[in-house]
Order: sequence, then C-alpha cells, then structure tokens
Amino acid sequence: MMLVLLVLLILLSSPGESLLGGGSSPPDCRRERCGGVDIPYPFGIAKGCFREGFQLRCTNIKNVEKLYLPTDVQQKMPIINISLKTGQVRISHPILFECYDQNRRTSSPPFSVNVAGSVYTFSETRNRFTAVGCDTKAVINGTVGSVNLFTMGCISTCYLLESVADGDCSGMGCCQSRIPKGIKYFEVEFNSYYNHSRVMGFNPCSYVFLVDQDWYNFTSYDISDAFYNGNSGGVPAVLDFSIGTESCSDARKNKSDYACVSRNSYCTNASSGSGYFCSCKSGYEGNPYLQNGCQVVSAVVGGTFGLLLLIGSCILLYQRLKERKKRKLKEMFFYQNKGLLLEQLISSDKYAAERTKIFTLNELEKATNNFDDTRVLGRGGYGTVYKGLLSDQRIVAIKRSTLTNRAEIDQFINEVASLSCINHRSVVKLYGCCLETEVPLLVYEFIPNGTLFHHLHDPNRTTTLSWEDRLRIASETADALAYLHTAASITIFHRDVKSSNILLDDSYTVKVSDFGASRFIPTDGTHVSTAVQGTFGYLDPEYFYTGQLTEKSDVYSFGVILVELLTGQKPVSIHEGRSLSTHFMFMLKEDRLSRVLDDRVVQEGDTEQVRAVAELAEVCLRMRGSERPTMKDVAAELDGLRRPKRQLPWVVAHGLEETENLL
Repeated sequence: MMLVLLVLLILLSSPGESLLGGGSSPPDCRRERCGGVDIPYPFGIAKGCFREGFQLRCTNIKNVEKLYLPTDVQQKMPIINISLKTGQVRISHPILFECYDQNRRTSSPPFSVNVAGSVYTFSETRNRFTAVGCDTKAVINGTVGSVNLFTMGCISTCYLLESVADGDCSGMGCCQSRIPKGIKYFEVEFNSYYNHSRVMGFNPCSYVFLVDQDWYNFTSYDISDAFYNGNSGGVPAVLDFSIGTESCSDARKNKSDYACVSRNSYCTNASSGSGYFCSCKSGYEGNPYLQNGCQVVSAVVGGTFGLLLLIGSCILLYQRLKERKKRKLKEMFFYQNKGLLLEQLISSDKYAAERTKIFTLNELEKATNNFDDTRVLGRGGYGTVYKGLLSDQRIVAIKRSTLTNRAEIDQFINEVASLSCINHRSVVKLYGCCLETEVPLLVYEFIPNGTLFHHLHDPNRTTTLSWEDRLRIASETADALAYLHTAASITIFHRDVKSSNILLDDSYTVKVSDFGASRFIPTDGTHVSTAVQGTFGYLDPEYFYTGQLTEKSDVYSFGVILVELLTGQKPVSIHEGRSLSTHFMFMLKEDRLSRVLDDRVVQEGDTEQVRAVAELAEVCLRMRGSERPTMKDVAAELDGLRRPKRQLPWVVAHGLEETENLL
C-alpha cells in the first residue's frame, strides 16, 4: 500500500492531467468531523451539507464529542465510523446486563431501538443477537419493515466453568441467533432460570447485545464481569444505509435526484431493504456521491525501463521511510513512557529512579528470542510473562502487558511505581523496564518454583505442602503485606491478593507479585474510593458494596488464602456452586473444622496450632472491616504461632461470635 501511494505521489507531481477531481458539496462541508469520526457526503451535520435523510447530530458534553443518528434521541448508540464502500454505519450497541447476589438483583434499564422511517436497517449479514452467561434466556422482538413482527432468541447455560470453550457460541456459556432481513425496530428481554444461584461463584451475571460478528469472538473470560467492564461503552453493531426506496433502474430515470453522480461510480440495489447505494468502479476509490469523487488508484507508466526504475526507487524510499518511522516511534514511545514513569517514581520514592534500569527493546528481544511462545511463563489479566536471559546471564521474568486504553496504561505505570519503592525479601524485585514500545515492558526477578495456587491445587502434583511450609508461607505473605501497608516508603494496598500472585522459589520462600491493581494511599488517609477490582472468591464484600478500598480489604483476601492453606480447596467451588470462605465459616461455627481440613494438615499439624490459624482466618473474613485485625497484627500472630503457642487476643473464650454471611 505504501508503494502504491509513493507511485501516485510521483505521478501526481509530474505534468499531465490531474487525477484529483473536484466535489459538488459546499467547501465548508468538505472536512466535517465529530468525535474522531469523518463524515463523508451524503452524510452531514450543518445545513446544506447532507442529502435528505442523512443528517447526523454531534453532541459535546464536557468537551467530549459524540456522533449520533437523529433518531437516537436518548443518545444510546454513538456512531463509530461510516463506510461508503460497504454502504454501512458502525454504531456502539450497549451491553445489557442482569446480575444477582444473595440479596438482590440489578439490571440495565429496558432497551429498544427504532430507526423506522429512516434510511437505515440493521444488517442481517453482519449482526448477531448474542447472550453470554450460564443461566440466561434472551429474546429479541421487533418489526421487519413497517408491519411484519418477529420474535427470536437463544438460551445459554453451563454448570462448570471447564465446559465453556473459547470461540464456541452454541449455547454453553454463550449463544447467538441470526436476525431477520430488514429490521427497523427491536426490543430485548432476558432473564434466568435460577437467578444464577447455581453458578454464582463464577458467573453472577447475564449479558445480552447485538454485535458485529466480524468483531466478536467469545472467550470463557467473557462470562465474568471483566468483559462488561472492558466494554462498558458498548460493542460494535452495523447498520445498512440506502438511498430512497427505488431500485437502481428506476432511480436512474430521475437524473436530477440520482445519487451516484461520479462518472466512475455504479449503483447497487440494497440487500436488506428497498433503495440503493453507490460505489466506485474497480480501479477507483473515493466518494461516489460527489462529482469526480471516484479517483483512479493506479496508472500505467509507459516504458518498461521507466516503470522498473520508478518501482526500484519507490522500494528504496519506502525502506528508508520505514526505518526512519521505526526509529521515530521508538523515540516517541521512550519520551512518552519515560515522562509518565518518572512522574510516578519521583512522587513515590526519590531513590526509585536510581534503582530502576531502562532496558532497550533490542536487549529484551534478544533475551526472549523475539518473545517466542516457548518462553511464555504465564498469561494473566494484565499481560503475558516471558522468561528471558540477559547478557549478564541473569534469568529474568519480562511482563508484556496487553493494554488497550489510557486507564490500563496507568495501571502498568502504577505497577512500576509500586515495585520501584519496595525493598522487602518477600516481595518480587523490580530490575527495570523498557520504554521503547507503545506499552512499556517490565523486567523483574525470575521465581522458578511456580505459584502457591499451583502447589495447592494442581491435581497432577504427587506431593503436597507440609504443615510447616504452609504456616511459614502464611507468615511470610502476611509480613510482606504488613510491610506494604505500614513500613514501605508509601502506603500501598495490593488489591488483588490471591494464591496465584504468591510466587515460591526453590526453597518455598514467598515472593508477593503482580502489583498492576495496587493503589497508593495518601499519607493522611485510611482508604481510597476506586472502581471495584479484584478476583472472585478473594474480593472483600465491604469493598465490593462501598467501593472504598482499605487495608482491611487485603486482610480479607489474605483470610481466604489462610483457608486455602488449611483446606487445600479452591476459593470458588464450581462443582458445588459455593464460596470456600462461606463454607469454611459455617463449618467452623458448627465445630466441624476437621471435616474440611486438608489430609496433610490433619496428619502433621498441632491441633491447637491449626485451630489458632483457623480462628485467625475467621476474624480476617468478617463482614465488617472494622472487626478485622490489621495485617501487622496478623503477621505478629502468625510469627508467634511458629514459636511458643499463645492465645489470640480477639478469640472469645466461650466460642466464636456469630458472624454475618460474607458473600
């Protein structure tokens, strides 16, 4: 494509007939644009800049522009782009939701769309009516044309997360239905069979939307709230547009109103309704609705030698421009990312910048064999981690984030800033970062022995952790979190404490990792209000309902890890549809603790010691954060349990206090 553009540039600069033609729209209409969307004629905003029926509306709210159809009076579906070539308009369709917990149901408001009487219909070839969830019934009702009614829908169920397959939208976690040809109006209804009670541990919500099938590819990740949070602005859907109600043959008879005015254009009957649309002939591109709007995209230059010379020159020029562009991009990314990083680093720790090495992209490409798939250590919510070998023979882990918007880039910068001001034996050590890519890369020490989650829950492991190791891991993790809360140069709440973020080295020493979700806390503050983020099964219910992140939120998540260490069970039971912490609290209250303990804990653990850890987990898991201990208190108690036994100060002598249901 670049080669073709260069050829055209040379040809256009030489004597001869110009390839560019004039247009028939007023000069002030040539560059109409709103919210980053180009608006080509016959569409327009200002008076005199659009064909009848093709007027659009541009809004500006708090300096944010958005483009809408005039029929979208509630501003539910902003326009993403307009394609004259395909005769289509891409809009953003909202994701409708219905969510349940043990106490209530929340849902999006009723939704309907009406483009009757306009030049638009919903494309039956591009759009699919889609429902996502494991307890979901979805129905779409509407009209085809102006009178014909239709009703259709689909059902999506599943009982195990493992039964959901990526790319499969046939009814297991996701279902899809084609829509009829010529839809002008529709409304959506959906509900569930069991209020998600059987799958609430991993799928508390149903999601329904109309989506461009070329854009959407279902993954098991979509049944969590992460899909909705990542696409809260909506998903793309496609509208076909057409000129008038006549066919091409009839429209040509009325030359004064015929829309395909470029002499190098042709007419096509609309496939999804009445009317027609215009396209440029093969070998031409541009706007068929303007005089001379379709322009030639290739030309034959006489003489074989001249053509070869021209092509060779263009190739050389293209290569030089490509190298220059790559160099400029590296410089731009380096400057941009370095500025963001230094701003965070300086604000958190004046010595952090000195401890953080800035790697070049070439160094890390060499260390990972160009980020080969065989070097992948794991994939998480914020990116992919590769194993690398630096030139000084250090083995490192390199995190390559998969970020798509400004907020996610800020999370990455937040992780760098967090790790740069931490110096603790049980927290993963940052070596540096690379700033020569659009999204920076993070380089930290390689921990060879996997995660605590792997050691506790991998069914293929032949041995399990000893009680002594479990108690030490709990103590070291608590010590690291207490350091983040109280002893680091700036208070840090981790916000995603879970067993898969606790790495173990060859001697099973703890290294707390993954600070992409962490938050700095002001020196005079005790909490911060933030969008709820974390992992189901570990998420503090008080934080979930209030949005206020406190140090006690990490305490709750750590309590879940204590229960994992005691029971060897996963935080969410897919088979039984319940929370581990809820079940554990019930069994402890009923004095049936031994029935949920891991076999090795029962065999090796001192009865009083195990009971003390269980009671410590219970206070960490209390509903109200004010009733939980601090991480400093938790670390001190676990350290004491590894030495002479002592009574926990908050344990009631005559039994456990009644606690509220946590989830």
